[in-house]
Amino acid sequence: MLLDATDSQLVLIDYQERLMPAIFDGPAVLANARRLAGIARMFDIPVWGTEQNPARLGANDAALRAQCCKTLAKMRFSAAQEGLGDWLRPLAKPQGSAPGGTRGGNVRSLPRQLQKPAVAACAERASIVIAGCEAHVCLLQTALDLIDDDFELWVVTDACGSRTEHNRDAAFDRLAAAGAELVTTEMVAFEWLGSCAHPAFKPVLGLIK
Repeated sequence: MLLDATDSQLVLIDYQERLMPAIFDGPAVLANARRLAGIARMFDIPVWGTEQNPARLGANDAALRAQCCKTLAKMRFSAAQEGLGDWLRPLAKPQGSAPGGTRGGNVRSLPRQLQKPAVAACAERASIVIAGCEAHVCLLQTALDLIDDDFELWVVTDACGSRTEHNRDAAFDRLAAAGAELVTTEMVAFEWLGSCAHPAFKPVLGLIK
């Protein structure tokens, strides 16, 4: 299963000015997030940001924030519990949802071949490419909620960070077990491109290199 740019949205979680200095390998994590956002904009892919308690942790990196269509200020660790899902799926709710947004079941409990039609009927862009900090807290909780809300999740590992490697890697293990696809920035870029004949090939290559 490959990513399709026309079915993708990008979510960038909490790359905040007072948090990033504490993140393991923070400069590389932030650089990859910036690359992702720049590449997404080349493909007209919606880019959404979140900020955890910005009054205390500050705003997201300014260059990254400028690439986002909207940025959600939140207090809960899961952005999905603060309305992110309404941005990602503005016109329709999952078929299994009850009135008022209560979830009515997890489509991922069905055989995989039965999942796609239900997911495809829910949203125009059901593939969520997600990255952020901290991987084991806000990124993890947001991603698990979105999976439970029947989105397909693609976690960009080299654009995710925690204060320690152990916590970051534990988050990846749990996300993979929950059904998320673990990818890298370059995987995402080249799958969105699909071909070296794509008009955006050289600009994308310039951002990667």
